[in-house]
Order: sequence, then C-alpha cells, then structure tokens
Amino acid sequence: MVDLQTQYQHIKREIDAGIQEVIDTAAFVKGQKVTDFQHHLEQYTGAKHVIPVGNGTDALQIALMGLGLQRGDEVITPTFTFIATAEVVALLGLTPVVVDVDWETMNMDIEAVRKAITPRTKAIVPVHLFGQCADMEPLMQLAQAHHLYVVEDACQAIGAKYTFSNGETKQAGTIGHIGCTSFFPSKNLGCYGDGGAIFTNDDALAERMRAIANHGMVVRYHHDMIGVNSRLDSIQAAVLDAKLPHLDEYIAARQRAAAYYDKAFSGNPHLLIPGRQAGSTHVFHQYTLRVIKANRDLVRKKLAEHGIPAMIYYPVPLHQQKAYLDPRYKDGDFPVAERLAECVLSLPMHTELDEEQLSYITSTINNILE
Repeated sequence: MVDLQTQYQHIKREIDAGIQEVIDTAAFVKGQKVTDFQHHLEQYTGAKHVIPVGNGTDALQIALMGLGLQRGDEVITPTFTFIATAEVVALLGLTPVVVDVDWETMNMDIEAVRKAITPRTKAIVPVHLFGQCADMEPLMQLAQAHHLYVVEDACQAIGAKYTFSNGETKQAGTIGHIGCTSFFPSKNLGCYGDGGAIFTNDDALAERMRAIANHGMVVRYHHDMIGVNSRLDSIQAAVLDAKLPHLDEYIAARQRAAAYYDKAFSGNPHLLIPGRQAGSTHVFHQYTLRVIKANRDLVRKKLAEHGIPAMIYYPVPLHQQKAYLDPRYKDGDFPVAERLAECVLSLPMHTELDEEQLSYITSTINNILE
C-alpha cells in the first residue's frame, strides 16, 4: 500500500544527516530539531502556532482539553471515520454525536450537522477524510451562528487547500479554531514512528494546549491544569524536517497516480471513482473506490491473489462499533455511511507508484470486474 523504503532512498542523505545530528547532540527530547520543524511547518501551513505532539490521537485529545469543555457536552463528528475521532471525545467524558456523510466526498454532511445541533452542542470535529477538506465554508458559518468550536481532524489531509467563495485559500487544519494532524509513517508527511501536531491562530489557546501537552506545566514543576505527556521526539522531528521540503512533490505524485486511476476506472460500471469536494484540493492520502453491483470482498480477495494489496477504510461505522453502541442510534439511521462501509476499497497510493505498477493494478481490477 505504501513504499516507504524507496522513498527513503531518494532522501537518504538528508534523513541520515538529520538523525545523526540528533545523536551527536544527544538532544533527544525537546531538541533544536523539534523547534526547527515547528517553525518550518508554521511557514508551510500559514498557522500562527504549531504544537508538535506524540501522535494524531493526542493532538485531538489535547485540542478538546484546550477548549475547556465540560462532561456531557456534545461534540459532533462523522460516523464514517477512524475511531480516534470519537475515542478522544468519549475518553474526556464528552458525548459523541455522530452524523452521516456525503456519498460522493465521503466527508461530513453539513445538513446532517445542522440537524444534530442541540443546546448541549459545544464543538464540531469535521474529518478531512482520505485527503480532501470537508465543506468548510458552510460549516464555519453554521458554527459561528451557533457559537460552536470547530476542531479539524486533518490527520489525512496535510497540504490540502480549501478556497472560500471570496477567493481566500487556507490549508487544511488552519480553518477552524484548532486543527490536528498525524505523522504516522504512511501519511503524506510521515515520520519513522509516531508523531502529530496541533495548529491554531489563537494565542491563548496555543499557550493552554502547549501547557496541557507538557503535564499542564508552564513554569517547571508548577502545574496549573491537568495535562498529559505528549511530545514529538527529536529524531522524528529530524525525519519530518527532511521530508517537509518534498511534501508538495509528494502530493503531486499522488495526484498523478489518482488521475491515472480515475481515467482507467471511469468507464467501469462496477466502480465509482472518488468524488471531489468543491473548493478543496485532494492530496490523496488514500485513493478509495466504491464497488457497486459486485462483491467488494471478493474483488479484494482476487486482487490479493495477483499480489495487489487493497484495504477497507472503514468496515464498521462508529455507531455500529461495540464500544460506541448508543440507544439513540440504530442500524439504518446513517444509510450513506453504512453503504460506504460495505463497498469502499482503497488501492495502493504513495509517492513511488510508476506507470508500470499503475497499469498492472488498473488492468487487473478491470479484468476482474469486466
């Protein structure tokens, strides 16, 4: 699904030099490499504050902690997403409220959000699924009208851009009050372990979240709030700082691969290519097809027989997960998400895909579904 070894060979000199510098200085935690990467990521995204943390899940949790929400407050999130989005809500004693998604973009349905807002709603967590932004302009207008916080889960969409109707363009993760991203190795900007970051343009929120990520501490050994221990280590920062200058070319490579897939599958009656969100670019963390009038699981099995990996993101929506069963929801309440869970299939997508590989993948799938 992802060829990180070949990617490494292209930037081996920069990666090795950065890691060696960390070892030579022995500044493994909160070293200069972390500070350098933080500043470079601020420059790239346009975010006023970047707070590096241990992983994307921590980023989401610290973001919600930073808002000072109270037990029982409701947080709206899509039901079709990775579990971490709701997990942090539940861990903090908040109430996850799930909504359906759009069939084409697979992102949060804005009208469903509108209907889900109650007097207890305090925040919305849109997920920029698979690499493109949710429809942020109407979502931000809705949040402003109801005085709600917006925390973007941009863990799959770093580098994606959203253009508003007035022509203003912002990076994924910098539109809401807070944005979160992950640097898991398979991400478009991935490290060689775990890592994540939080974005905000709010000075007070930034100060509070930095303290929360550092045991609730501003002055050493003085803890003004309950916090956690979440930090990006210097070796991972060195890897990320070496990769960041290449991020745009990585995105372009993924977009070229997606265009090849689009063209190859556009005439296949059993496949629907990924829909595109108006106003957003797509950085293709995943290339996710919808298999219709055919057995998705059988297609996946046959692909494996031909040496082609394919993944299902995600086979069970949040409202059907055992840990999140809720009497408010029943099967059939979120028909789009439930249908997607039965038909989505993600193909290999990474920076090193060449035409020979793409031709083999696409011809094999079309032959299976002819």
